[in-house]
Amino acid sequence: MSAPLNGSARGRLVTVFGGSGFVGRQVVRALARRGWRIRAAVRRPDLAGPLQPCGGPGQIVAVQANIRREHRWSIERAVEGADAVVNLVGLLAQGGKQTFDDVMADGAHMIAEATRSAGIGAMVQVSAIGADANSRSAYARAKAVGEEAVLTALPASVVLRPSVIFGPDDDFFNRLGFLASLSPVLPLIGGGVTRFQPVFVRDVAEAVAIAVEGGAKAGTVYELGGPAVKTFRECVEAVLAATHRRRFLVPLPFGLAKFQAKFLQLLPKPLLTEDQVELLKSDNVVSAAALAEGRTLAGLGIEPTSIEAELDSYLWRFRPHGQFDRKPA
Repeated sequence: MSAPLNGSARGRLVTVFGGSGFVGRQVVRALARRGWRIRAAVRRPDLAGPLQPCGGPGQIVAVQANIRREHRWSIERAVEGADAVVNLVGLLAQGGKQTFDDVMADGAHMIAEATRSAGIGAMVQVSAIGADANSRSAYARAKAVGEEAVLTALPASVVLRPSVIFGPDDDFFNRLGFLASLSPVLPLIGGGVTRFQPVFVRDVAEAVAIAVEGGAKAGTVYELGGPAVKTFRECVEAVLAATHRRRFLVPLPFGLAKFQAKFLQLLPKPLLTEDQVELLKSDNVVSAAALAEGRTLAGLGIEPTSIEAELDSYLWRFRPHGQFDRKPA
């Protein structure tokens, strides 16, 4: 990872694994604005066309990379000649050969080893609040193993742990909006008391860019949260306000939610998985230690964006009559 560049990174190359994803597109845009040349390492370069408007002609190039162990050569090729490396690859649900351990644990390990072999002293690893090697959630365990692998191979790396990320293509608020447009009843899993600290995707991207340019403390784990802590119920209520819907909110015990998830996770795009129910048993907020030590967005000089400032701008598509729907009295 490079030293601070005084606002100019022109000519320097950063490899972004997962550059075509929800967070990746915003990270690519933030780095392109700073003058970086970007190599977006993705499984399907042919689907990465939307990245091109994020930068100037030739500034962004998509290359094929698969972080499964049998394709390790593609990781090594993707980091060759780079000045910095960012890993954003993650899964919300397992399916087929795409498992949490393969993608978020072993994958992060291989990226870190390839980065070290390429002569790069550190990388930026995007993880998640709640990463815990002792968690009952397979997702949280894999995230923690990935973090440890990166910091073991490259101790000067920066790990960024965001809370639930929101933005135009998010999975969390868009899924709630979709459900609100279909059903007169919305479940509050575990009673809706689980706490989140939703963080705006562009704020996360800004944090990544700052870390790439040396603006974060080496070897440090940052926790990224928005300006307000919201319960699950409050998140659902915010979605209903943005979508102009009135729905019955019914508490759903964790046990029953997990039973329903057994079937919902079989859908081509799972609405809910057993592992996600397990994650909902724990709060997802910035820790007191991170706040005290400045390992937050504020510590990186970023003023976090509220969900109220952004939800209307993209959840309007779930309103009864679309963008110009009038809010009910």
